[in-house]
Amino acid sequence: MIEFRPDLSKYEQVAAEIRRRIKTGVYQPGMPIPGEPRLAAEFGIARRTARKVLELLIEDGDVYTVRSIGTFVTREESDDA
Repeated sequence: MIEFRPDLSKYEQVAAEIRRRIKTGVYQPGMPIPGEPRLAAEFGIARRTARKVLELLIEDGDVYTVRSIGTFVTREESDDA
């Protein structure tokens, strides 16, 4: 669990933590990340908030979903661009 700051929304802070985990290799490209129920339990947030976390990560291209299967880390971006 993370200690939430009052100046940022919880969903943004959880999304930042998931991004940190992706960057540090905890979650690697193609690897599934926790779904709504697990995110809610792990971070002590509502399922609706967990859904917003996933929506934000998808919108920003950090993860993608496969219907009825799960949410996965996108491939690594090339530094050559």
